[in-house]
Amino acid sequence: MASVLVVEDDTFLRSTVIRHLADASYSVRSAGTALEALREVGRGRFDAVVLDLGLPDLDGAEALRMMRGFSDVPVVVTATGREEPRAVRLLHAGADDYVVKPYAVELLVARLAAVLRRARGRAVPAAEAVLRVGGLTIDARRRLAVLDGVALALSRREFDLLSFLAARPGVVVARRELLAEVWRQSYGDDRTVDVHLSWLRRKLGESAARPRYLHTLRGVGVKLEPPP
Repeated sequence: MASVLVVEDDTFLRSTVIRHLADASYSVRSAGTALEALREVGRGRFDAVVLDLGLPDLDGAEALRMMRGFSDVPVVVTATGREEPRAVRLLHAGADDYVVKPYAVELLVARLAAVLRRARGRAVPAAEAVLRVGGLTIDARRRLAVLDGVALALSRREFDLLSFLAARPGVVVARRELLAEVWRQSYGDDRTVDVHLSWLRRKLGESAARPRYLHTLRGVGVKLEPPP
């Protein structure tokens, strides 16, 4: 049973969402403020969070930024129509999807289910469960990446990006393909990919100027291959 935290200050809407999620066999907890939500995420293990942007104590976007500092839990943002441009921008800042108010709760439940399916990822065949590229080992089932015997502290998105490239060693992958396959977005800013590649490079002990594993071909894409 998936566990969901609903962060919404409107008590009627919060109760309605909780009831629908419970009817859909989710385990549900709730919070009415951003600070309460941050405490819940910090001490509990949730499979997903439904986060309203218009919270009374702290802007939802700031709450998401703080949450991403210590958790990779999938987040579905809810926003009013006038807040929708902000919600779209939050897709590049850590949100996994958004729903515009007023919404049919059934739509939120469907979006949440889709986000959870993406977070779980596709089933990995046993032969591909562990990927090795040079001194880099990626255990897809345990979601563990090790470089030269040292475990890497990767965010969920960083791990997914690294795994996707490691499954195609030496193959140049376009940024648009990475957005579609790793972020599950048919649209978006290429800078989203570049930022995550930059974070990955730091954790792999390299830089764009002095690459070891991650190599960028200007105007084409990026590839991962072992050092010579």
